[in-house]
Amino acid sequence: MSGTSLDGIDVALVDFADATPKLVASLLLPYPSELRQQLAQLAQPGDNEIERMGVAESMLAAAYADAVQQLLAQCQLPAAAIRAIGCHGQTIRHRPSGPHAFTLQIGDMHKLSALTGIRVIGDFRRKDIAYGGQGAPLVPAFHQAIFGTTQGRCILNIGGIANVTLLLPHQDIQGFDTGPGNCLLDSWVELHTGQRYDANGAFAATGRLQPALLASLFSDPYFSQTGPKSTGREYFHLPWLQGHLTGFDLPAADVQRTLSRFSAGTMALAISRFAVHEVFVCGGGAHNPVLLQDLAELLPSCRISTTSELGVHPDWVEAMAFAWLAYAYDHGIAGNVPAVTGACRPCVLGVCFAP
Repeated sequence: MSGTSLDGIDVALVDFADATPKLVASLLLPYPSELRQQLAQLAQPGDNEIERMGVAESMLAAAYADAVQQLLAQCQLPAAAIRAIGCHGQTIRHRPSGPHAFTLQIGDMHKLSALTGIRVIGDFRRKDIAYGGQGAPLVPAFHQAIFGTTQGRCILNIGGIANVTLLLPHQDIQGFDTGPGNCLLDSWVELHTGQRYDANGAFAATGRLQPALLASLFSDPYFSQTGPKSTGREYFHLPWLQGHLTGFDLPAADVQRTLSRFSAGTMALAISRFAVHEVFVCGGGAHNPVLLQDLAELLPSCRISTTSELGVHPDWVEAMAFAWLAYAYDHGIAGNVPAVTGACRPCVLGVCFAP
């Protein structure tokens, strides 16, 4: 999995022999700076996009193959031991609404299969869109499979964009993208410190909350929409933030502090509309104590923890989800949830690329 944070490639080796999927091993391969920069640029309209996309796809496939091979070497396993690679690809554009809705995840799956000698299951999102869905989020089906409960439980994935899965008693599974998770926090801290992310929320912790800016950020119409809904960094990006900063003259740390409250607030706003008693966090945001403290203050009636309590480290939940989607493809299991994505029917998702 390589998500909207653009931090790198998460690889999870998952064993499905038993009823409960087992994480065997994992690895994070950070993106090389050149590839990360190219992918970030492709998320926005620009010159010569097709040429740049083709180059990035090839580079990305090589990076995916490198990550897989490193993990296999770590486990001392041959390629023949692996049934399939479930590969999400890197989203560079997500336009799920309108008469010509589309979503685009790049990464040359044929090249990945050729370099590794392993079947690849990819292109998971577009079939859901073909049947009228948003193509996202897709992780709720996996969350239900491994975290399902009769209690009011929310799985909150805080990546670049945050999404929720709502597992409620006597109700169908629900879920949607809540809005920015880490993407604005990461972009702002990188702009002002050169660091790719705000480690432990340290930069935010030095700032002061600015209520007027917070109110401006919340004025975006996305937050008044009900699901199904999904979004991406092509919408919530640095120019979007800078538009809201017009007329403000604030220290950079104050903006970062306010962005933390804003991200937590959009998640809390979404969760508070449901009868949820416990929230289990996964994704990179699970390591940001300022963000989690904001979330706890805004959801005082909910117990906040991470998916570690449920037996899955928060860093690997999403990569495991795409391994599960590959498993679902092989076994004819629907990978989407129509109530979540808005598709008109359940679909087996993915396309197979054989070596």
